[in-house]
Amino acid sequence: MNKILSFGIPCYNSSEYMDHCISSILEGSDYAEDVQIIVVDDGSNKDDTLAKAQEWERRYPTIVKAVHQENGGHGIAVMKGLENAEGTYYKVVDSDDWVDGDSLKELLDLLRRFEELGTRVDLVISNYVYEHVEDGKQNVVDYEGSLPTNKIFTWDDMGHFSVKKYLLMHSLCYRTDVLRDGGLPMPPHTFYVDNIYAYVPFPRCKTLYYLPVNLYRYFIGRADQSVNEKVLTSRIDHYWRVARIMMKSYHLYDDIQSPKLRTYMLNYFTIIMAICSVFSRLSDRPDAMDQLQQLWDDLKAYDPRMYRHAKHGMVGTFSNLPTKAGEKTTLGIYKLAQKIVKFN
Repeated sequence: MNKILSFGIPCYNSSEYMDHCISSILEGSDYAEDVQIIVVDDGSNKDDTLAKAQEWERRYPTIVKAVHQENGGHGIAVMKGLENAEGTYYKVVDSDDWVDGDSLKELLDLLRRFEELGTRVDLVISNYVYEHVEDGKQNVVDYEGSLPTNKIFTWDDMGHFSVKKYLLMHSLCYRTDVLRDGGLPMPPHTFYVDNIYAYVPFPRCKTLYYLPVNLYRYFIGRADQSVNEKVLTSRIDHYWRVARIMMKSYHLYDDIQSPKLRTYMLNYFTIIMAICSVFSRLSDRPDAMDQLQQLWDDLKAYDPRMYRHAKHGMVGTFSNLPTKAGEKTTLGIYKLAQKIVKFN
């Protein structure tokens, strides 16, 4: 049977929680034969992740595929899953997250309908839910009001996105050929590459569809998670790397024809630069501020208009306030945003 949807699950020492992720897809899809689950072991060295993946493949050989690679990091594991994907569509689910069964059924019904009708949709968007383990609370991120609902549309049809409702990897289900055609510049051994995944392919997506279901469940609260504040601060150099890749992927004013997509991408890139600015200030690396300044200088040299938008708009201004008092204000604004949005 032809596969309609391939799930890529990057796993690194994920033995403790990967079963929940895999079983949520199997059960949610009713063990459908047109679904593929690619479990990518990214060179796990502390547990039996690979053995577990192979056991899932043994139990469901027509649905689950276990793939091993030498440790390359999250982005390389995403690409290994894409390399092995047989489905018309491809979706990434991190191994400590899961999917909602009823929502998955609705997504599969939609994708099958596209296939039956010969309708090409390049990107299907759905909601995701922050699942906060520490207090048991949920925070749903939806796009109603920002995107047309239950219809095919283009970037020119979208509305305004608030700061807390950007399109992240969790909300995206791409056509596989969109990701393959033109490639994805995923650097090895780098966290936060989901920002590249939710940015670089967008101009290649000509038709979109928003399915307003709470599909993706995003686990928040493990101390070693990459979005944990202390972890992120210690890996600020990863964010610098990601920002440079995003920066040099496009001259946004010249390369992006849709005004609304251009504005969206400019605003998203600005958020990434703001994160670099805030967490460089939080970092105890002695060279953090010098590296941050070099990043801004590189952006100014690469594209002065992108630089002005990112540095001197409201977000850029408040995340780069000068003097010690300004730095204190910047960090205070970050703490307030963290409390409201609860993103880590």
